[in-house]
Amino acid sequence: MNTSKADYLQTDLTYLIHALHNRRLHENCGHVWIKGDGAILVDADGREFIDGLSGLWNVVAGHGRKELVEAAAAQMQTLAYCSTYAGSSHPTVIRLAERLAGLSYPSIRRFFFTSGGGESSDTCFKTARYFWRMQGRLEKTKIISRQWGYHGTTLGAMNATGIASYWPMFESKLPGFVQIPSPYPYRYVAPAGVSPGIAAANELEKAILREGPETVAMFFAEPVQGSAGVIVPPEDYFPRIREICDQYDVLLVTDEVITGFGRTGKMWGLQHYGVQPDMIQFAKAITSGYFPLGGIGVSERIANVLDTADQTWMHAFTYSGHPVGCAVALRTLDIIEQEDFPAQATEKGAYFLSGLQVALASHPHVGEVRGKGLMCAIEFVQDKATKAEYPAAEQIGHKVHLAAQRRGLYSRLRGDVFCLAPPIITPHKLLDRIVEIMTESVGEVLGA
Repeated sequence: MNTSKADYLQTDLTYLIHALHNRRLHENCGHVWIKGDGAILVDADGREFIDGLSGLWNVVAGHGRKELVEAAAAQMQTLAYCSTYAGSSHPTVIRLAERLAGLSYPSIRRFFFTSGGGESSDTCFKTARYFWRMQGRLEKTKIISRQWGYHGTTLGAMNATGIASYWPMFESKLPGFVQIPSPYPYRYVAPAGVSPGIAAANELEKAILREGPETVAMFFAEPVQGSAGVIVPPEDYFPRIREICDQYDVLLVTDEVITGFGRTGKMWGLQHYGVQPDMIQFAKAITSGYFPLGGIGVSERIANVLDTADQTWMHAFTYSGHPVGCAVALRTLDIIEQEDFPAQATEKGAYFLSGLQVALASHPHVGEVRGKGLMCAIEFVQDKATKAEYPAAEQIGHKVHLAAQRRGLYSRLRGDVFCLAPPIITPHKLLDRIVEIMTESVGEVLGA
């Protein structure tokens, strides 16, 4: 029996609660994806769409990769599940940890696995607090993150996420979380005579001194703030951040959930800035979205405390190190290395960003077209000279998004910032088509 898209949507609305649930939006422009092939998604009505955000930044290898399906099936046939609680392990998780040690920052050699980014964020918070507590520094518990940062929506991760729309329904917020301004080149205003990157980094020092260095456990940051609208920091920002963290004995923890595994043009986002973190978290691209898997990596300094402390690190997930997820991750890493995703992201990203800039940067209501590797964003403004934003009620970004969908492009927004991060394997002709669609869509909503 053939089921129509309308029938699917009606059943969906009857029984399903969605992530970021908003019934009105789903009723008006819902999709039911039934197939994926490369950079293309197919809706239940047969329409094809370019996957403009790689699912949710994760399907880097594209849809329909049979080798990933085969890796999952083979693992399911031999060992579908086992616990990795203390005393239990399996060959696939051991190989994955060893593989990551060879691909990660030299400072990061030990790994713990989760089911995704939000769990990884909570793991970072707890690990940082455990690290200091086991050394007798009981006050060192505070987590400093940044405005516009996105680190997930668990109760803990939400408190580090710096996008305010995620907070109001679930407050009051937890104590011990502090936020500083983002190094947002388009909007951050530095004092006269000071480099914007240095000035934005110095916001961390101000916060540490205000809170008391003896109370701050970690600073948490994405190398490029992805969900915020691809905010790329100035080149001198992270070197200064590393200096500040070292000076005040604060762990530097980087959220590589979006930027890890080649998306920015390097295997890890912070490599662009010549800086090594104390702890990282990852997810998304490690399995190209084919299985839920994430994790954290820690420095030997942190691992030594975990190994020698008298008290057990009381942190665990049922699906930590899931055999099937680890098998898919290992095969995904093969693809990332064999097809050189960092190099592809560098070349295709430059090509794509140039195309978007040529087509849209001069538009009177496009404030900025920006990017890093194969992740780009277009920021719409009411007044280009003053950078004034449109009133939220006008929903300019949403209107452009709808116009793009009518032309066969599906992606996501942050307000009036349109994000684009197609799969790394996206061919140049589809990148050109995205540029055409965005040009036509912006023209429809905001004029040519």
